[in-house]
This record gives sequence, C-alpha cells and structure tokens, in this order.
Amino acid sequence: MDLRIFTEPQQGATYDTLLTVAKATEDLGFDAFFRSDHYLRMGGADGLPGPTDAWITLAGLARETRRIRLGTLMTAGTFRLPGVLAIQVAQVDQMSGGRVELGLGTGWFEEEHKAYGIPFPKEKFARLEEQLAIVTGLWATEVGETFDFRGTYYELTDSPALPKPAQARIPVLIGGHGATRTPRLAARYADEFNIPFASIEDSERQFGRVRAAAEQAGRDPGDIVYSNALVVCVGRDEQEIARRAAAIGREVAELRANGLAGTPAEVVDKIGRYAETGSRRIYLQILDLADLDHLELISAQVQSQLS
Repeated sequence: MDLRIFTEPQQGATYDTLLTVAKATEDLGFDAFFRSDHYLRMGGADGLPGPTDAWITLAGLARETRRIRLGTLMTAGTFRLPGVLAIQVAQVDQMSGGRVELGLGTGWFEEEHKAYGIPFPKEKFARLEEQLAIVTGLWATEVGETFDFRGTYYELTDSPALPKPAQARIPVLIGGHGATRTPRLAARYADEFNIPFASIEDSERQFGRVRAAAEQAGRDPGDIVYSNALVVCVGRDEQEIARRAAAIGREVAELRANGLAGTPAEVVDKIGRYAETGSRRIYLQILDLADLDHLELISAQVQSQLS
C-alpha cells in the first residue's frame, strides 16, 4: 500500500509552506506529494495569504525534490485549454526528471470561477472527454509527426505535439463517484482510478464498476491502479487525536467514521480494510500543514507497518 501526501493549499498556504511539506514528504519516505487545484478557499478557512497555482507550484517542487512523485487531485479541466495543459505538464515532467502524474477532472466549484472570471460551462463532462483525448494524443504523437483533433469543443490543426514528457507515458488519474460515465472514461484513459472521501463499501462498489467498464472495453482491469483519498488525523492517544481534530475544525467521531482517524493501530486496521477492496494507494489529506509532527508519526507508526 502506497501512502501519498495530499494537500489543499487553497485553504491557506504559501509556496514555502508547500515546499516544507513536500521535503518532509520525501524525507519521511512517503511515495508522493499531491495537491488540489483550486483558487478559492472553502468552508471557514480564511484562505490567507491567497491561492497558489497547482502547476506553478509543482514546477518549483520538481526542482527542489529528487524522489517523490508529484501531481494533482484533480486539475480542473475548466482552468486550462488542453493543448496548453499538455505543454505545462510535459515541461514539469521534464523539470522533475520524469516524476509527474496528472489527475484531471471536470472542475466543479462554481464560486471560484466567478471569483476569478473563469468560464464555467454546463457541458463539463463532455469537455473533459475531449481534453483527455487531446492531452494523451499530443503526448503519444511521434516526434516529427503532427496531431489533429476535431471535436465539439476543441480543434487542433497540424500541432507539432511538443514538448514531450520525460516519461514514456505520464500516468493519468481519473476519479469520482459517478456510476456510469466516470467508469467508462476511466476504462478508456486512466492509469489510476481514485475515489475521494468514500466509505469502504462505496469504494468497493465503485471499483467494481470501473473493473466492469474496463472488461467491457476489452481492457484488463488489473492494468488500472485503484486508490482512495481520505482525510487523516492520527494521534498517539485520545488527547492528541482530539487536538489534531480541533486544529482542522472537525469532530473526532466524524473523522473516525469518514476518514482515517485514531491511533496508529486503528488507522493501520482501517487501511487494511480499504486494501481488501483492491485499493493499492491512499492519498492522505493533510489539512494542518504546520503540523509536521503529524507526518512523522504517520511515517513511523503507520507507514512502517504497511511495507
């Protein structure tokens, strides 16, 4: 079971804070550092000092880290034109020496679009399908050949399809709870399918849908990595658990029910139950980015028991 660190910088974080967490992620032996792609805070957070851009952040981290994988859960398809996104991600992959992964979703938070003047189209899922075809098609085009695309929303003509990523294939993550279209899209494009903030039962059900869609598409379901994203709150005792829950404005009972919360032994046990659904990777949503002791505890007493 891989453990990856997943951050939500729109809630309030500078690049320097993210760099500190990313370096801790690497030093403590976690597999990857991922971040959300949002420009507006959610809930009761003040969001200060303001948003950071996901791919500018990852470009910086690409030069400041050496081992960990880097990526997004999920890049908002509404934020970037697909041809531009293909260039950005390929460049960051080169800058990292081939450690980038692209999670791509429709974009859903209408308020942030209004706040920053970003169009929020109604037909987002159909656009996402074309975006995935374009991004993966550009990367797969041989050097010296051109790429053309004629869709409902995007057209590319005689694209040189450059630059190329450092990796032969950048892993593409698709995720969500949708029962029909999402599994079908994952079966076609995903190297990894991620379900965010879902119960063990819902995860098992959704993974089953993706496996069935892959089989229907003539693809081996085992070629896809299945993963979860879950909030994490670990403490050595009840007092420490409660302190960490309070720091992120959550209740311990709710975190235990809906995330990975409790003592290291409790969390290891629950991760094991997710593993039984076929999940091979957990993205640990870290909401208090100043609490590096939390990462150290997870590394020493949770991750160490999963290897």
